[in-house]
Amino acid sequence: MSHNSAEETRYQPAQTINEVKNLISIATQCANFPTVTLRYSNLELLKKIGFTDFSESSLQKYFADFDALPENLPEPLALAYHGHQFGQYNPQIGDGRGFLFAQFKDDKGRLLDLGTKGSGQTPFSRTGDGRLTLKGGVREVLATEMLQAHGVNTSKSLTLFETHEQLYRGDEPSPARSGVLVRMSHSHIRFGTFQRLAYLEDEKGIADLIAYCVRHYYPDVQRGEFKDTVIAFFRAVMTATADMIASWMAAGFVHGVMNTDNMVITGESFDYGPYRFLPVSDPNFVAAYFDDAGRYRFGRQPEVGIWNLTQLAGCLLSHSDSSSLEVVLNEYADVYRASLRSHVFRRLGIHQTSPEEDGHFIQTYLNWMTQSGAAFEQTFFDWYGGAASAIRSKLSPQANLYEGTEFSEVKQMLMAYEPLDEKSLQSSYFQSVHPVTVLIQDIENIWMKVVEEDDWSEFHQAIDRIRNYSKCTA
Repeated sequence: MSHNSAEETRYQPAQTINEVKNLISIATQCANFPTVTLRYSNLELLKKIGFTDFSESSLQKYFADFDALPENLPEPLALAYHGHQFGQYNPQIGDGRGFLFAQFKDDKGRLLDLGTKGSGQTPFSRTGDGRLTLKGGVREVLATEMLQAHGVNTSKSLTLFETHEQLYRGDEPSPARSGVLVRMSHSHIRFGTFQRLAYLEDEKGIADLIAYCVRHYYPDVQRGEFKDTVIAFFRAVMTATADMIASWMAAGFVHGVMNTDNMVITGESFDYGPYRFLPVSDPNFVAAYFDDAGRYRFGRQPEVGIWNLTQLAGCLLSHSDSSSLEVVLNEYADVYRASLRSHVFRRLGIHQTSPEEDGHFIQTYLNWMTQSGAAFEQTFFDWYGGAASAIRSKLSPQANLYEGTEFSEVKQMLMAYEPLDEKSLQSSYFQSVHPVTVLIQDIENIWMKVVEEDDWSEFHQAIDRIRNYSKCTA
């Protein structure tokens, strides 16, 4: 680690969680891993939190052995929460294989958490081993890189170490290789964090947690009366949540496990288990093999978002009133639609015109994708820039779909939209005929190389290509 320098902007160490530590966490410790090997590190983020020594031994000290970072939390904290899991309330959960171990303030003064996945058993582990399969870590790194490139507000993967233990899982070939992941996000305060306090009938605790969240995440919502602050806070969480889900829909992303304990108050996407990116547009696509009823299918994600928000609203009733909370919930649909327009147009690299015209275009465009069976990512790639890609789209592997009469209305609309930045189409990324994808087969191909040859080159090449795409569309 290094101290701040005048030449570079560094994130400042913080320990704000101490304000509510006794309310929402239990001290824990990291597992002792026999040996570790670094498989991934995000150098840009590491620099921002003060690192200059990127040697494996240095990173291991803080992100695998979990020595306390300078001027930061002295011990890891397993966070306590409850949650609705597939619609059923579960009071027997909490951080069972992870913990919060450091906090920072970024260059805009926003709070950042460093949390783990696969760091060993905690007081909430119950019968679990507290570990993460290495393949699960690889999947999460790829998810966060791709979602960030798509403009989704997501946690960022910081490091992934292989821990060289053998794990036994019912849904993976066993013994499975093991890993420990560190991720950075703005908050780990879940809807389920509030649900636990409501379950315990801790009204003061709820008030203290609201005040903490307002102070550190939403200072602009502070009002003279606390009940007014609560409503403004809930509106901010609702807006952030609606925007997150809209960004998923534009990215063709299916989270798979939209339990209330997987929703955070900052509207950040995180905790990637059985996620999938859509191969084709399909509202009934299910990511989790155990989601038999399709509760969290792709097309139902916006509906689940407001259901989860309604559960959070119930936790705030002791400090607000139902009519005011309902007003906020009724705003969700409009906020979601506006966010969806923004994210779809960003993904297509075209300027918005009017809500009515743009909304009609999105509905027509997405309906065509669903009915035609066009590849989801390929279609966005082919028509990036709207009219500016009329010639380029003819080189697409699915160019024949664009010649059909069913596409004529979509094409006519696309021709009317101006590109955000026509220069981006000159990049090497858009000179290709295939976009970068993180479909299930892409992940399996990457993992097969790791399993058979311990070859990580395709994993790192995929990350490089995702980041290249991100630079072209930023």
